[in-house]
Amino acid sequence: MAPAVITRDDKGGATMRAVRIDEPLKIDGRLDEEVYRSVPGAGDFIMQEPREGEQATEQTDTWVFFDSENLYIAARCWDDHPERWVVTELRHDNGNIIENENLSVSLDTFHDRRNGFMFQTNPLGALREQAFTDEVNINSNWNTIWQVKSGRFEGGWTVEMAIPFKSLRYRGSGPQVWGINFRRMVKWKNETSFLTRVPRAYGHNGIFRVSSAGTLVGLETPAQSMNLELKPYLVSALTTDHAAAAPFSNRFSPNVGFDFKYGLTRGLIADATVNTDFAQVEEDLQQVNLTRFSLQFPEKRDFFLEGQGIFNFGGTRGGGGSGNDVPILFFSRRIGLSQGQSVPVVAGGRLTGTVGKFGVGALDIQTDDKLSAGAVATNFTVLRLKRDILRRSNIGFLATRRTPAASQTASNAAFGADANLAFFRSLTINGYYSRTETPGARGDQSSYRGRFDYAGDKYGLQVEHLLVGDKFSPEIGFLRRSDFRRSSFGARFSPRPKSNRLIRRLNWEAAYDYITDSRWTRVENRQLSGAFQIDFDNSDQWTLDYTHDFEYLPRNFQIAPAVTVPLGGYDYDTVRMTYELGQQRRVSGRLQVATGTFYDGNKKEANFTSGRVALSARVSIEPGLTMNWVDLPQGSLTNRLMTARGIFTPSPRMLISSLMQYNASDRTVSSSVRLRWEYVPGSELFIVYSDGRNTSEAMVRGLVNRSVAIKLTRLLRF
Repeated sequence: MAPAVITRDDKGGATMRAVRIDEPLKIDGRLDEEVYRSVPGAGDFIMQEPREGEQATEQTDTWVFFDSENLYIAARCWDDHPERWVVTELRHDNGNIIENENLSVSLDTFHDRRNGFMFQTNPLGALREQAFTDEVNINSNWNTIWQVKSGRFEGGWTVEMAIPFKSLRYRGSGPQVWGINFRRMVKWKNETSFLTRVPRAYGHNGIFRVSSAGTLVGLETPAQSMNLELKPYLVSALTTDHAAAAPFSNRFSPNVGFDFKYGLTRGLIADATVNTDFAQVEEDLQQVNLTRFSLQFPEKRDFFLEGQGIFNFGGTRGGGGSGNDVPILFFSRRIGLSQGQSVPVVAGGRLTGTVGKFGVGALDIQTDDKLSAGAVATNFTVLRLKRDILRRSNIGFLATRRTPAASQTASNAAFGADANLAFFRSLTINGYYSRTETPGARGDQSSYRGRFDYAGDKYGLQVEHLLVGDKFSPEIGFLRRSDFRRSSFGARFSPRPKSNRLIRRLNWEAAYDYITDSRWTRVENRQLSGAFQIDFDNSDQWTLDYTHDFEYLPRNFQIAPAVTVPLGGYDYDTVRMTYELGQQRRVSGRLQVATGTFYDGNKKEANFTSGRVALSARVSIEPGLTMNWVDLPQGSLTNRLMTARGIFTPSPRMLISSLMQYNASDRTVSSSVRLRWEYVPGSELFIVYSDGRNTSEAMVRGLVNRSVAIKLTRLLRF
């Protein structure tokens, strides 16, 4: 039975009622309609940080309304000291919104206590939306259509959201029971609270832990509509590339295409793309790599990000950026990119969603050839099937096929089964077994992994074993290294000092990694590490860590053009100190210095990353600096990489950004300017300029490449 507005149990759980309204709300953030006076808000949030289980120090009142088209979320956030607010971010979907005063709502629309959607805003009315699967796989690049406006009053700030039912996925039409939770963050006092009680061991990700969320009743969704979206685009580009095999200047290339989305059911969505273009995608940030393994860059293209979570396999994330040795069986950046160049995507289709207790994902993409990128016409196929078991666990199967293979002969296939088991609040067990098939390959084409992870607030423990065979090769995936076996162990102790106004938490961590070749015949890496970290009450962090490494080089390693480290075994030690300035400060970022031995020599580092200078709520600068000094018997090298991003946000749906990167090692400068304007929700205009220049005396100085692109999209919903 539906409660009057909200009822609570003795464990901190809540059941909340959605209220039907006859007239649509005016989304202006004022909360001045009669319904706010006649329907009491649901409040009494429960603190997660700094004192778990206590009542929040600032009152928050929330409402859930609905009509035949939209779900409405509203809140009144009381605050005794609005002059202390941290409000510096207006960019759509930017992670810094969580570093402001902010409010989030999560919706478990299938009420499976596993998957859902999150919507977030701050007192400026910024928009941030995310989809999540299995509570831990978060797709921060998922986008949909919704509206939000914030307002201010003498005692705090207010917010109103309108989320069309067409923007959500759920079981069907009619009466619904969903999961729901709200998270309020009062950044100036570093306090986090939820509508229901959420363990502080979950941290900020507690908003995605819908197994701890409340229950939303009284909601009725509209009858099934056509649920069709068509998004055509027009693009024109002017490109110069003096580094191409056949250099060219000012090549004009107009293009048209479209994306198509159709809801087979409210939970199962079919997507198609024709002549896909990614001219609007921002360039990757450069990285300094002093290892012999490949770097991994995250996926940024919208088409591949939609429904991405369903393809995550074996505890890994298909979007990339994880930076560890665990193979990724499906990594979408292998599609449409080759040798740092874009490859034409002719057409593709995808099916993602939920059918009962099953998660389904299928993808088929055809790309064209491109001589300068060494790419031939290729077909990429991926199939994913998951089955929910127990309360928060699942088992699944994933298969991929690439025709032709990267060698441009025959084809490559990969397949595997995985299990992700979650017990109690903080215990997870992940595992997978997979194989690849590459014609002509002789050797072990298998890989498997088992991981035990206890992540409590005070204690943590991780144990893992991973094998990657010498011929294991998932060619629509990402493989940082092959032919190895890794066993690792980690432990953490994190007490919270009582009655300490300066320090919130202390962390002691220790870990040991032992890596051999896949046949146990040779030790390739050993690493013993320890770290001590202080989490300050104002959200700053200080960390001191030490690592002792052994690395065996099976062959000579060219670490720089004129510096080669000979094969053999090497021991080295590193001491690193890091101080992270919280974003409640006008200047924030991560300062890091390190020193130690490196192969048979020495290495020093000095970095400033995640930097931000907030000039105003709409204008900011994000500087970055990475410097490495390496002194080896074979020679010396210095790496200096400087980045600077300028940001101007006139409104939540318009962004002008610029990025400049200078790599002193190879004496190159790249710069770009990008305008993104969502002139109608879901419809966008992009204007992008980028160029790369060489400043080296040893080469022809000047312009290397340049492009100007204009892209217009229009979303049509039926």
